Amino acid sequence: MNEEWPDVDVVIATHDRPVLVREAIDAVLTQEYDGRIRVIVVFDRSEPDPTLTRTDARRRVDVVPNTRTMGLAGARNTGILAGTSELVAFCDDDDLWLPGKLLRQVRALRTGTAPTCVTGIQIAYDGTTTSRVPTPAQLELRHLVRHRTMAAHPSTVLVRRADLVDRIGLVDEDIPGSYGEDFDWMIRAAGAGGFRLVEAPLVRVRWGGSQFSRQWATIVAAIDYGLAKHPDFSDDRRALARLLGRKAFALAALGRPEALRWAGRTARTSPWEPRAYLAAAVALRLVSAERLLDLAHRRGHGI
Repeated sequence: MNEEWPDVDVVIATHDRPVLVREAIDAVLTQEYDGRIRVIVVFDRSEPDPTLTRTDARRRVDVVPNTRTMGLAGARNTGILAGTSELVAFCDDDDLWLPGKLLRQVRALRTGTAPTCVTGIQIAYDGTTTSRVPTPAQLELRHLVRHRTMAAHPSTVLVRRADLVDRIGLVDEDIPGSYGEDFDWMIRAAGAGGFRLVEAPLVRVRWGGSQFSRQWATIVAAIDYGLAKHPDFSDDRRALARLLGRKAFALAALGRPEALRWAGRTARTSPWEPRAYLAAAVALRLVSAERLLDLAHRRGHGI
């Protein structure tokens, strides 16, 4: 045991994935790391499972209900505020930390001043696996705003608690449906000291079971909220077009007649934004939103 290794709180928000959440917990607890790890499992809109609790001082698991706003943002904040460790990490309940993840990140944080560290990911979808590892340039605020950088995934985040609470801030609980709460937080983290990067895919992200990927009305509302909150989007035509294109696609998936109008606005904002044309194709019933989403996921991308 090396007492110099900082304690780590790992927040896992969950709803109704009893098998997957156990796998996520086990992947965290089996990390080869000499510091103490405390997993805080937050049950959102579901009854906490006390059988997940572990009392080992060095590999502890606590189970708590979401005591804040219903949804992922409130659940994450419940976990953050329930902890006391120097470092805070997140893991979605359907993701798996891979061997060496935590140790490599703690070492990376020690070598710089950035408050947050992320890694790359392995995307598992319907029998396919795609590795996505961001570059340092892709984690800069301008690039994040324009391109979203899907590889900068919340399940890879490790952050100093003091910076999380005092500089970056908690997860925004006002975002409709908590959709994109991780992206909003990443933008704020980029502007509050940025990221250290471990350039390796150290988290396995299992796509296909997301609670958000097809909640089209929530997506539209959350995009409108984000545009109003972050002027950086409107200051960059490519960034604005990406969000307008996603809104147009969601409206088309809903069968809303205004989808074509938003697709046109997207194309006028940036003719190079492919979502404008994908949204138009769905609105004209040339292809289904489900089909395009499936094709994107097989390539390790989203829409």
